[in-house]
Amino acid sequence: MYNPEKVALANEYLACALDIGEWMLIRGAEIHRVEDTIERIGLAYGADRVDVFSITYTIVVTMSGEDFGVLTQTRRISGFSYDLNMMEKLNDLSRSICEKKLQPKEIQGRMAAISQLPAYTHWQLGLAYALISAAFAIFFGGTALDAVVAGGIGIVIKIVEYSLNRLDVNRFVVICLCAAAAGFLAISSTRLGIGISAEKVSIGNIMVLIPGLMFTNSIRDMFMDNMISGAVRCTEAIIIALAIAFGFALINFTFGG
Repeated sequence: MYNPEKVALANEYLACALDIGEWMLIRGAEIHRVEDTIERIGLAYGADRVDVFSITYTIVVTMSGEDFGVLTQTRRISGFSYDLNMMEKLNDLSRSICEKKLQPKEIQGRMAAISQLPAYTHWQLGLAYALISAAFAIFFGGTALDAVVAGGIGIVIKIVEYSLNRLDVNRFVVICLCAAAAGFLAISSTRLGIGISAEKVSIGNIMVLIPGLMFTNSIRDMFMDNMISGAVRCTEAIIIALAIAFGFALINFTFGG
């Protein structure tokens, strides 16, 4: 018979490892990094073997040891919100766990502190959308006036995105509607004489919506032999790209580009 206290403690450590893996996956980590982190934490706490299976929306971990037998926990991953700052903090925490053998309560306290890290406000994100849109409009050959228009539309994209997300609209529909709104405003601005090139303005706004990090992670997952996760993420990125194209194309066909 296994010691109930050691079994309970091992379950707590396993839950903490899953919490860290879940947060890392939500914040944009590659699959192999999530699996490696969970495995290292389990081995650091005395497990003889740690088997981790992770795909984009699920983590399954089985941990075995002489003191607690075989334990398995599963975690369903819901939603994604890329945050490289939180990723860095989680990586630091996982290293501390492996080096210092932190207790579960201390781990939970550190994670609570990480969850309270200041996030970007919607105004800051709106400004970022504007700057990115304006910069790419110029990069692809637009004028300064096109950049100003693209920046203004970038702010509108953020407002539309935020409003639709509050209504729990499907994220592919959100992307499509944001693209449609951007296309309509780009065409309207040039017809009103505010902008010069609707194409350059639209290209600047498209760059805000393109899932670059998701596509990059999918390729990295494939190179690390995580073919299922890589294929899922790649397919997701392609669907988002198609939603963007459909939104802009719908407006162009309806109102003329």
